[in-house]
Amino acid sequence: MSIDDPYRWLEDVTGERALSWVRERNAETMAELAGGTRFEALRAEIREVLDSTDRIPYIARRGEYRYNFWRDREHPRGLWRRTTLAEYRKESPDWEIVLDVDALARDEDENWVYHGAQCLRPDYRLALISLSRGGADASVVREFDIERREFVTDGFVLPEAKSTVDWIDADHLYVATDFGPGTLTTSGYPRTIRQWRRGTPLSEAELVFEGKPDDVSVSAYHDDTEGFERDFVRRAIDFYHSERYLRADDQLLRVDVPDDALVGVHRQWLLIELRSDWTVGQTFPAGCLLVADFDQFMARGAGEAGLRVLFMPDERTSLAGYSWTRHHLILNVMRDVVSHVSVLAPAEDWRAEPLTGTPALSRASAYGTDSRVDDEYLADIDGFLTPSTLAIGTIGDGPAVVLKQAPAFFDAAGFTVDQHFAVSEDGTRIPYFVVAPDSAVPAGGWPTLLYGYGGFEVSLQPGYRGGLGRAWLARGGCYVSANIRGGGEYGPRWHSATLKHNRHLVYEDFAAVARDLVARRLTTPARLGAEGGSNGGLLMGVMLTHYPELFGAIVGAVPLLDMLRYHKLLAGASWMAEYGDPDDPADREHLLHFSPYHQLRADRRYPPMLLTTSTRDDRVHPGHARKLVARMREYGLPVTYYENIEGGHGGAADNEQAAFMSALAYEFLWRHLSA
Repeated sequence: MSIDDPYRWLEDVTGERALSWVRERNAETMAELAGGTRFEALRAEIREVLDSTDRIPYIARRGEYRYNFWRDREHPRGLWRRTTLAEYRKESPDWEIVLDVDALARDEDENWVYHGAQCLRPDYRLALISLSRGGADASVVREFDIERREFVTDGFVLPEAKSTVDWIDADHLYVATDFGPGTLTTSGYPRTIRQWRRGTPLSEAELVFEGKPDDVSVSAYHDDTEGFERDFVRRAIDFYHSERYLRADDQLLRVDVPDDALVGVHRQWLLIELRSDWTVGQTFPAGCLLVADFDQFMARGAGEAGLRVLFMPDERTSLAGYSWTRHHLILNVMRDVVSHVSVLAPAEDWRAEPLTGTPALSRASAYGTDSRVDDEYLADIDGFLTPSTLAIGTIGDGPAVVLKQAPAFFDAAGFTVDQHFAVSEDGTRIPYFVVAPDSAVPAGGWPTLLYGYGGFEVSLQPGYRGGLGRAWLARGGCYVSANIRGGGEYGPRWHSATLKHNRHLVYEDFAAVARDLVARRLTTPARLGAEGGSNGGLLMGVMLTHYPELFGAIVGAVPLLDMLRYHKLLAGASWMAEYGDPDDPADREHLLHFSPYHQLRADRRYPPMLLTTSTRDDRVHPGHARKLVARMREYGLPVTYYENIEGGHGGAADNEQAAFMSALAYEFLWRHLSA
C-alpha cells in the first residue's frame, strides 16, 4: 500500500530547501514566543538553575581521584576535572582541570560536545575521550594523556562514527566502528568488532566478531578484575534480544541464558535479570534476579549451575537496578514507583538488609564507587520538592554521611505531592504523581502539565527539577508525572504488555490519567497541557490526533511521528522490536492506526502544538517533526515549530541552548493554559 508523502523532501537534513524552511519556521516562532518579559524571565531563571555553582558536582571514582564533568555560564561546553575525596568533602573543593572543552573547541575551531572518557586501569593515566560535533550521537574518539593534559601524539584516534571502544591493555583496544561499506547494520551501528593494536592502521585491526546486517549492533569489552580477567562479546539482535559470548583462547563460548535477559558478571558471580519467564527445572518469572557461579554455569549449563533467586517481583514491586561493591550487591527496588534500597552479602548467604531509608514518595539510589577495590558506595536521594542529598558510606561501617546537599531553586512551601491511580480502558490501575499547590483548587482548575514517556522500559520516578519548579510550579502551575505502561515501573511485564500490536495501551493509559485529573477536579481540558520527548514525543503526537478533546496545549520534543518510515530514518530500525516492522503488512496496519503524520485530519479541531527538534539529532530524524508541522500548516492547524541547529537527541548542546528551548516550551504552555 502506497501512501502519499508530499513532504519527504524535508527529510533532507541539511538540504538548502529544507533548511530554508526551518529558518522560516524558527523566525516565526522567535517572533511569536521569544523576547517578551515572561519569556526572558523564564529563560533567565532556568539558565540560573543550569549554571548554578551550588549544584552537586557528581563524581566518578578513578584511582585516588574523583572526576567530574562541569558546565556553567563561564564554561558552556564544560570542564573535565578531578579532585581527591578529602578535597571533595569541602564546601568549595579545589579542582584540577584535566580538559577544558571550550578551549579545545576554540583552538580547533570545532563545535565539540563532550561525550565521556574511558580510562585505562590501574593507573588511570590514559583515556579515550569521545567528542561529538554539535551533540550528535556520532563521536570522534581520541586518546588522551591525563597527567600531561594533552592528546597522545600518534595515539588511538577514531573518526566520527557511532563507535564503541574498550581498553584491553595499554596497546590494544576492542573497536566497533564504521570500517567502510558493509560494516554497519541497517540501524546505522557497527556490526563488526575488531582488536586494534597500537601503531597499526585501523584497517588492519583483527576481526573478532561479525554480526548480521539486520542486527542492531555489536560490542566487546574486557573485564580486568584481578584474578577474574575475562573478555566478552555482545551481539544485539534487536533492542531487547542479545547473544553474549565469553571470548577464551580465540573461541567464543555462548553464555546460554534467554536472549532477552540482562546479564552481569562480577568476579565469580553471574547475575541474570529476566525479562520473560524461564524454565530450568523450575520456572523463574519475568522480573526476577538470579545468581550463579559463573564458571560452573559455563561448564555445566543452567540446569546444574545452582541458580538462586536474589529478587522476586510481585504485583507492586520491581527491580530498578543493582550495583556491586567489592563484597556486596546493592539492590534498588521500586514499590509502587517509590524507591527502596537493600544490600546483600554473598558471604552471608545473600541475606538482604535495608541500606538507606527513603522519604515518602521520593527516589533513592545507591551504587558502588569501585567494585574492584572496596565496599564504598554513594547514595543519592531526592523528590519532587526535595533537592538531592549525596551521601557516602562503606558497607558494614555504619550509616552513610552526607557529602553534598543540592540547593533549593524554588520555595516548596505550600506544595504537596500525592500519588493517585487512574483506571485504563482494560481495567489496569495506572499510578501517577501530582505536585500541586496546597490550597483550594481555583475555578476552572490548576494550569496543569502532564508528562509521560511510556516506552523502552524507562521508569519515571519522583525527582527534583529546579527549572520546572521555577518556571511552572512557582508560577501557580500543577505538575503530573504519569507512570503509564511501556515503562519499567512494574518490571518487564509493564513494558512487554505494550509491544507492537498492543501499543494502544500506552495511549489509553495516558488518556486515562488525563481524564482522572479532570474527574478529580484538579484541572479542566482547557487548562491541561501535555509534554513528552522522543518516544514521549510520539505519545504527544498520538494525544494530538486521537485525544485532542482532552488537552488545551501539547508540547513534543525530538519526536517520532511518521511510523511508516521511522525504520528507514537514522537509528529507527533498531526500534522495530518496540513498535513493529512497517514492511510487515500486519505491523503496518497497526502502525498506521497510531502514526500521527498519517492520522492528522484537516476537518478536525486540535489543541495548539509546539514541536521542537535538532538538526544534529542523528538518532530520531528531524524529518519527523518537520513533516508533521508542514502538514498541520497545510491544514491550517495551530502549530509552532523550532529546530535547534545543534544539540543532538538531547535537543541542546549547552546550558544556554537548553534554557532557551525550555523557556519556549513553558512560554507556549502558559499562553495557552492560563487563560
